[in-house]
Amino acid sequence: MTEPLLLTATQISTFDGPRLLTKASGFFFARGEKLFLVTSRHVVVDEPSKHFPDRISIELHDDAVNLTRSTHFLVMLYRNGQAIWRQGRDKAGEIDVAVVELERTQMPPTVILQAFTPAHLQASLSEIEVGSSLLIVGFPLGFHDTLHHLPVVRHAVIASAFGVRFQGQGSFLTDARTHRGTSGAPVVMRAAPSGGPGDPLPWKLLGVHSARLDMRTRDLEQDESLGLNCAWYADILMTLTAPAPAPAAAAAS
Repeated sequence: MTEPLLLTATQISTFDGPRLLTKASGFFFARGEKLFLVTSRHVVVDEPSKHFPDRISIELHDDAVNLTRSTHFLVMLYRNGQAIWRQGRDKAGEIDVAVVELERTQMPPTVILQAFTPAHLQASLSEIEVGSSLLIVGFPLGFHDTLHHLPVVRHAVIASAFGVRFQGQGSFLTDARTHRGTSGAPVVMRAAPSGGPGDPLPWKLLGVHSARLDMRTRDLEQDESLGLNCAWYADILMTLTAPAPAPAAAAAS
């Protein structure tokens, strides 16, 4: 087996019918008995670029010993004309995070994966310092270990005041070299030793990588790209994975 962190992430392929549209990153989040795929909202729908996939495919390991074996799991994005993913909004507008519930019973019984849980979220945002070391686990430009079907990891640091909504939005900045295809990747920080039994996934899930940032006024000949990225705070997952409210009982006539 490989490091559990690498089994939290999966490559996402988006399709419109038989036509492959894009590739992106995603990761698994479990809450109770439910399992969710997390990615960027613009991976499943993006109006400005006219990106409207009707299904996605994710790659899963199906052998705990032989990592060269994998299977593709198809997820339809619409049911009876309605989108099945969940997305969020806050006072500043839409949040570029989407979750799709995965049906465990439809997945092959031999699937091997690791999932973050609510316990991996950072409870006190004020404890995280600017400049803290992070990892971004994903598939930049689709690049990965194609033999063992594993993502690659980029080093990053927190580049804005953590816990403060950068420019009023529910995001923070990272300083890292990223590329297209990394959208939806988990942004994690090594967890402090707990002193208890070894956690198979000793990481804090801090954010969901969204996109690179740049200055429209940048001189393309004289100025390098900023190298900064937007990551949405991972605590939005507690809202997006919350159980749906029970329908109200009909009033008696």
